[in-house]
Amino acid sequence: MKNIFFIAAIAMLLTSCGRFANEDKKGAMDVRIVSASKQYTEIMYALNADSNLVAVDLSSTYPPEAKDLPTIGYHMKLSFEGIMSVKPTLLLHSGGNYSIGPETVVSQLEKLRIPMKTFETKAEDIPGTTALIREMGQYFHKEQKAEVLCEKLEADMQKALENGKTYTDTVKVIVIHFGRASNSYLIRGNEDVAGEMVRWAGGIIPIDKKGMARITSPEIIAQANPDVILLTDFGYDRLGSMEKVLELPGVALTNAAKTGRIYRVEGHDLIYLGPRTGENVLKLQKLIHQTQ
Repeated sequence: MKNIFFIAAIAMLLTSCGRFANEDKKGAMDVRIVSASKQYTEIMYALNADSNLVAVDLSSTYPPEAKDLPTIGYHMKLSFEGIMSVKPTLLLHSGGNYSIGPETVVSQLEKLRIPMKTFETKAEDIPGTTALIREMGQYFHKEQKAEVLCEKLEADMQKALENGKTYTDTVKVIVIHFGRASNSYLIRGNEDVAGEMVRWAGGIIPIDKKGMARITSPEIIAQANPDVILLTDFGYDRLGSMEKVLELPGVALTNAAKTGRIYRVEGHDLIYLGPRTGENVLKLQKLIHQTQ
């Protein structure tokens, strides 16, 4: 018991660790919410329910305002000190085996009885996404705004699906991603949110994998021979030039490289479903089909 109180006392003395500043911009509040879910973070901002949000995890990069908040580490590598420094009254996380960690930090939070909440709805498709937006809208008393967001999402998706009926080609697309934590070279498979969005956009990811997979051989990329390569922002910016991109194993041999169809995309646009998913599918369609 003494150890618990000692840890809490030390943590409360620590200053918050922002990505771009070390000040807590929300100030003292009765309700102090920490989000360890990039999906929840975006929805909160979209609902205009972010006034009590005092910190987020490193994967919460949208909207840009989220980057001004203190961070609590990556959601699977949470910083106990970072969390306690913002004096939270609620920690939101998406649930599941890969929601938050490490176990030692979660155990410390449970011992201190820090309230944690996961919303019941899992946004694994568009109906699930609208259901989650409505559930969160009800929780934050933003029901009317939630309906506006859902109507726009459904309208954008309807337009994207109608566009898809006009395409005569099925574009092969590969999404390359660099892991921020391990700095590893990864590819998103067809059984993934990115794979679903590419299909909605009228393309296909020719990599039969679930989720993300590490690239162990240049042949994986070369044999897939994509027409378009989408490189997420962190990796693209880290490499710094198209010449460096072409040095990635297997990339230079692809049709995408030969025709100059390698594009930078924001990682948060393809990793989870949310209020902007319809917009992002429409953007993908313009990109991969070269339409105006």
